Amino acid sequence: MEGLAFQIYESLPRQGPGDNASTKKAFQKLVDLPKNPEILDIGSGTGTQTLELAKLSLGNITALDSHTPFIDILKYRVRESNLKKRIRCIVGDMTSMDFAEWKFDVIWSEGAAYNMGFENALKSWKTFLKPGGYLVVSELVWFKEELPDEIREYFLKEYPDMKHFEHIYSMVESAGYRMIDYFPLPSSSWWTDYYTSAEKKIVEMRHKYQGNKEAQSLFDSFHLEMDMHRKYSEYYGYGFYIMRK
Repeated sequence: MEGLAFQIYESLPRQGPGDNASTKKAFQKLVDLPKNPEILDIGSGTGTQTLELAKLSLGNITALDSHTPFIDILKYRVRESNLKKRIRCIVGDMTSMDFAEWKFDVIWSEGAAYNMGFENALKSWKTFLKPGGYLVVSELVWFKEELPDEIREYFLKEYPDMKHFEHIYSMVESAGYRMIDYFPLPSSSWWTDYYTSAEKKIVEMRHKYQGNKEAQSLFDSFHLEMDMHRKYSEYYGYGFYIMRK
């Protein structure tokens, strides 16, 4: 069923919640960057935020994702945008990157750090940052401490390590960074380029895979996720964390 899930993700403008305004807001928190910063975008997907980072800076960007079709789509978008000289697209695993130490001025990752665990990502990626370099990560967090049983139980299955947004601060400090800023993504970020497009794609695929119980179960799980956000978006979402080594 992983292949079917990727068919959905490959068709979306973004592979998770996000928006260009939030990417810009986070980037504008970075001060004292060199004129042409070296930027690493980890878990780039098809690269909507990668292209936005190229607009926001004169930097050289390395975009990394483990799913080859995502990188193929990004390569096409880079060519269409005449950015081949500034954006390098590579297929790779975020848990075993072999970049040189202290290579990057900025490491960026929107909604992908959970794949290796947020705390593990902070510690592992630090070696690739120059002294004073920035790590910018969006992470799924609780906005409130008191939670309805339904949404708490849902995420006990889906993301049991999910933290309250304020509890992340101490993890950042203990990993050797200084917190610069935090802000939550607006609820609209889940819909404009992600859920709305996903809903349309799933309707199309339900017809294509009629009678396939495993496929229909996958589509049901997507719909359940969307329904949870419709009901409980005030309790959880993505937070942008801007930190400095």
